[in-house]
Amino acid sequence: MSELKLKIVTPERIVFEGAVDSLTAMTENGEITVLPNHIPLATLLKAGEMRVMNGNDLTLLAVSTGLLEVHAGNEIVILADTAERSEELELAAIEAAKLAAEQALSAAKNKDSVSFADAAAHLERELARYRVAIKHKHRSSKN
Repeated sequence: MSELKLKIVTPERIVFEGAVDSLTAMTENGEITVLPNHIPLATLLKAGEMRVMNGNDLTLLAVSTGLLEVHAGNEIVILADTAERSEELELAAIEAAKLAAEQALSAAKNKDSVSFADAAAHLERELARYRVAIKHKHRSSKN
């Protein structure tokens, strides 16, 4: 029985809204899983895979940086810079973006630290998208 109310919002859209059993996400302090009756919490998200469980159904998402808040009353709100469901990801486009991000990071090595940090963050986001797309492809091929 789903007891958590989850809402994932980006500047462009609401990516997910509904009742779930659990949420697993990467934070700045490591991976966490939120279950019903979790203590209130506010933490920064790190780019990575997010897993949403509802019964036997697993929804994979690639999420970049943002904020995860757990409120009293079993409510989770995620404000993310970007978030995409695994079925929305196109592997070929992600591979091209990952290559471009790797090249940008290499070029930024000799620039200022802000340029390097931006390029590293972009690469981290593309790697998260890539991992989620590969998992989705693998899960789809099993069905």
